[in-house]
Amino acid sequence: MKLLRFLLFPFAVLYDVITRIRNWFFDIGILKSTSFDIPVIAVGNLSVGGTGKSPQIEYLIRLLKDDYNIAVLSRGYKRKTEGFQLVNDTHTAEDVGDEPLQFYKKFKKDVTVAVDADRTNGIQQLLQRNNPPEIVLLDDAYQHRKVTASSYILLTKYNDLFVDDFLLPTGNLRESRRGAKRAKAIVVTKCPENLSEVVQEKIVRKLNLKPYQKVFFTTIAYDENLKGTNELTIDDLQDKEMLLVTGIANPTPLLSFLKEKKVHFKHLNFPDHHNFTNQDIENIKKSYETLTSQQKIILTTEKDYMRLEGKVDPLYYISIKSHFISEEKVFNSLVLGEINKIN
Repeated sequence: MKLLRFLLFPFAVLYDVITRIRNWFFDIGILKSTSFDIPVIAVGNLSVGGTGKSPQIEYLIRLLKDDYNIAVLSRGYKRKTEGFQLVNDTHTAEDVGDEPLQFYKKFKKDVTVAVDADRTNGIQQLLQRNNPPEIVLLDDAYQHRKVTASSYILLTKYNDLFVDDFLLPTGNLRESRRGAKRAKAIVVTKCPENLSEVVQEKIVRKLNLKPYQKVFFTTIAYDENLKGTNELTIDDLQDKEMLLVTGIANPTPLLSFLKEKKVHFKHLNFPDHHNFTNQDIENIKKSYETLTSQQKIILTTEKDYMRLEGKVDPLYYISIKSHFISEEKVFNSLVLGEINKIN
């Protein structure tokens, strides 16, 4: 694979040229970018793969929902519908995508959730509603230059910083590292809980910030309570056999967490955002049947639960939250300050 990526280097150079020209055209106004009169916060990353966008969106929802009317707008990755869709109780993950459905089910009393590949049209549709949002959170929209967000939050993984990467297909970057300049807040995600200040300072220097930028460090915290068929805790799993089913970009942190909790499990790993076929479901059921204990369950991630609910049983999911290692109040103040500039 490394050799193949090296051989594809000329295509990465071409990709770099194309994306730089595209960004330059947006910067100087040759390509049209629409701005709005309300705060629009774009959350995203420069690289492909999971950087923790969903937990970050959920963090912002919790921060803002008590004081503002919020809408979350996503493209609805791998959905089978087209155009603008306002997520409701009748939708499945196939209709609107797993992450938008997750946001809706968790926060439907607090936020409006919609999907549209055309984010400009999506925001316009939301603003035409009887109860229009005061703030729009754009999920995975860092490269969607057709909308000029009022603020950008860039995520980068602790063990895969964008400054250490290269353009597709040689590396995993969607655009040049220079795209980081659009963000005022850069969040290093999935850090070890005990990340020292010395290491944090080293990363800050490595990121080579602009004067207006600030770096924050977050870690993933797993919920001790499982949701699903019945009520269970992580400690309850020590007396059970478990089939773990994942369809996420990087299941390694979850595997490490379960091993630390001394949970015994068999793991079925699928690609990120995998649409489970009937054959996949049959294979999951067969794997579950091979577990010999009378006390056995199927565990999955919250995102995967949106695609597996009702298809296998007994099914549970473990949810996650993004926690700031330090300077959480500084991050909150930065976000609220950007909002107050518009309102």
